[in-house]
Amino acid sequence: MTAVLKEARATLGLALPIVVGQVSQMLIGVTDSVMIGRLGAVPLAASAFAGGVFSVFFVVGLGLLLPVAVLASREHGAGDDRAGGRWLQHGVILAVVASMAEMALMLALAGGFHRMGQPAEVIAGIHPYYALIVASLLPVLVFQVFRQFAEALGRPWVPMLIMLGGVALNVVLNWILIYGHLGAPVLGLAGAGWATLVSRVLVLVVIVGWLRRSGAFRDAWPETWVGNLQAARFREMVRIGVPAAVMLLFEVGAFMMAALMMGWLGAVALAAHQIALSCAGFMFMFPLGLSMAASMRVGKAVGEGRLDLARPIMGGTLVIACLMMSMSAVGFWLGGPWLARGFVDDPAVAELAARLLVVAAIFQLFDGAQVIGSGTLRGLTDVRVPALITFISYWLLAIPAGYVLGLHTRLGAVGIWTGLAAGLAIAAVLLAWRFLFLTRK
Repeated sequence: MTAVLKEARATLGLALPIVVGQVSQMLIGVTDSVMIGRLGAVPLAASAFAGGVFSVFFVVGLGLLLPVAVLASREHGAGDDRAGGRWLQHGVILAVVASMAEMALMLALAGGFHRMGQPAEVIAGIHPYYALIVASLLPVLVFQVFRQFAEALGRPWVPMLIMLGGVALNVVLNWILIYGHLGAPVLGLAGAGWATLVSRVLVLVVIVGWLRRSGAFRDAWPETWVGNLQAARFREMVRIGVPAAVMLLFEVGAFMMAALMMGWLGAVALAAHQIALSCAGFMFMFPLGLSMAASMRVGKAVGEGRLDLARPIMGGTLVIACLMMSMSAVGFWLGGPWLARGFVDDPAVAELAARLLVVAAIFQLFDGAQVIGSGTLRGLTDVRVPALITFISYWLLAIPAGYVLGLHTRLGAVGIWTGLAAGLAIAAVLLAWRFLFLTRK
């Protein structure tokens, strides 16, 4: 227990700025939902649908780039930061290529939105907001590479401050462009898209400028960005990144499928889903940041030849995550109606969102445990079996259960979320078992 508490303190020290940074990323979506919600249920539902599609592609790109943190932290543990800089170089190239491919797919997908069973008024109002957030995919993914590199080398605080600045800028631009303040035209939903794009471009510029000028990264900064590329490094990143991306795709894709099913129930259900998902997603950033820190610490321990630290790191991280998610569960259970009314004035949407938050309260602990399990396994570069676990949990169990409970019983939207909760619980148990199996003596 002493070792677990010691590692918990060390993980929390690294995780705190990462958690704040993750929360700030989520705050962009939350503030968008709050400010768009003032326009009515249909614009909020349109932003929910567009944001759901974006999230699927974003997490695929993020998963593909997660090896930057793991591999750079391993090099850092071995005392070779210059080799870590080579992972940064290859990560940036991979981010640019992957984001360009994903943006092309997202724009092509837009032509089929009307075939997805969503309300006609929602699809009619989705453009140009959708095109603008598609354009923001490139800067946000490249930013993630630089951010992970800084965190892997033990410098997480400045990226955190940069991301907080991006949130503040997004709020100000939303206020100006959505509602037409300071002489700007009233752009409505499109204004939120412009605010997101501009803020993501600027935070990328700032973090690159900081890393380039900081003496802490002088030895690790790549001498070239397009020369001396090594196919072996790309293969290693793909070997780890593709299963990690697939695993994240299974989870986020499950929530996207839930959004589609909500759309089949109507604009009210879809808007309520967006509100509850914004709240649950906001709290999820806390264990996600812990998971990223634990992944880097496990990777560093492997680089140092200290695999015996893996279980104490995982145990300590899990304790912190459970404490955090227990508090959020109580908040959702008791404060759900108040939270829902903070997003939208429509009483039907707010009432349904409050009921969904009760279900979210139930699955908070499972959600935290499963992301800690996947993160620590990623630190061991074990990604294929976790990907299979998430596929079984979400697509063979959670989605079918949500479909039956949501569309063939009186539970409706609550039934869809009940199916998701069951999938998260199963994933948490199986991922924990996998980690214990791999770290057995």
